[in-house]
Amino acid sequence: MAELTVERTAIDGLLVVRLPVHGDARGWFKENWQRAKSVPLGVPDFGPVQENMSHNVEPGVTRGFHAEPWDKYVSVAAGRVFGAWVDLREGDGFGTLVTTEIDPGLAVFVPRGVANAYQALDPDSTYAYLVNDHWSPEARDRYTFVNLADETIACPWPIPLSEATLSEADENHPRLDAITPLPRHGRTIVVGGDGQLGRALRAVFPEAEFLSRSELDIASAESVAAFDFDHVDTIVNAAAWTAVDAAETPEGRVGCWRTNVEGVGRLVEVARRHRATLVHVSSDYVFDGTREVHSEDEPFSPLGVYGASKAAGDALVATWERHYIVRTSWVIGEGPNFVRTMVDLARRGISPTVVDDQYGRLTFADDLADAIAHLVRTSANFGSYNVTNDGPTQSWFDIAARIFELVGAEGSVSPVSTEEYASGKSLAPRPRHSTLELDKIRSAGLVASPMSPRLTEYVGGLLRPWGITLGHSSQP
Repeated sequence: MAELTVERTAIDGLLVVRLPVHGDARGWFKENWQRAKSVPLGVPDFGPVQENMSHNVEPGVTRGFHAEPWDKYVSVAAGRVFGAWVDLREGDGFGTLVTTEIDPGLAVFVPRGVANAYQALDPDSTYAYLVNDHWSPEARDRYTFVNLADETIACPWPIPLSEATLSEADENHPRLDAITPLPRHGRTIVVGGDGQLGRALRAVFPEAEFLSRSELDIASAESVAAFDFDHVDTIVNAAAWTAVDAAETPEGRVGCWRTNVEGVGRLVEVARRHRATLVHVSSDYVFDGTREVHSEDEPFSPLGVYGASKAAGDALVATWERHYIVRTSWVIGEGPNFVRTMVDLARRGISPTVVDDQYGRLTFADDLADAIAHLVRTSANFGSYNVTNDGPTQSWFDIAARIFELVGAEGSVSPVSTEEYASGKSLAPRPRHSTLELDKIRSAGLVASPMSPRLTEYVGGLLRPWGITLGHSSQP
């Protein structure tokens, strides 16, 4: 008896699956789709949600070519069927034809964007297909068709089309030269597209849709329910409640939880429903900071409401297998942040006090965006990854003093303990140690940029509009 095997074809992603069929005088039995055996052999874990069957009374019944907006797994329940597939996706493979005969011992995985057609070879032939989205009249509006008799495709039909049974619609589909190639990949959406990270992601995902809160508010069930997620392959969640101190207030606790937990849970369910990859940005605040360096597998130990909400969100994301949790700290990008504040104070000759007993590394938003793009585009193993800039651990005071030095400020920075700084203020607890271990992201092929030169570059960019060169401030 043959073993289950999977064969690649001339069309990228189109797979021929040879199935063991157990037969005797009574008939036969086969495992038509067996996830645990098929996925390790290369068949995508495509998450079928609907099964359809097509019964053909006479040989010669021919249907196609249809490119539907879902993946498809086709097999035969009775008789024999000639199958033909044409790649309608953009790229060098556009127009490529693959054909084979399908009997009960063979199945074919058809990726979205590849048009399929079938011709019955025996009386009472029946084929079945699993799909990973539900059919609806609206879904049919997103089909792409090409003519069965197209001269460029030149499909070698066993039964000539002049002798075959076709529907009127199939007879009148357009020729290949009238088809606009379909995108090879589905949509990428970035939630929280107006934030520091969202703005940095625009450079590495130019094809993505960047969504402001007014376009998609994950804290609102109604907003998520109304959004069109069709054809979404990748969701990058750069949206979060980040007002750490406000999260400790009665009103803030509610708002923080709605976004960082309930909102994230909605994105998880969307990703699960659409088999999409979910990239979620996490925080060093999921830890209490008692360890000097945090690895990806350290148990959660948040100190405050914000940290607890991020930990709960991470736990929800981890329930969906196609996820990247990107944990980071001390993000610096385009928008209000610590470095901008220190540069502004230095320019104005103001001497601040800065805590000297909280330790970590800065993460520049551009480098964080590069890391996210690297994970997605290299199809790195799913899971959690720490991402910050590299270099020695420093305190906030160390970083502030370096900024004042770069600016050439006349003022200076004074160190203060967290306890002294917090006296008389309503502040959320902070982890003392925020340094994240970077071994795992290195093993995924990404070397983090050192923090020190990136800080120098960033400060120089902030000073340039005022005509100030590094180390030579001119206070107003």
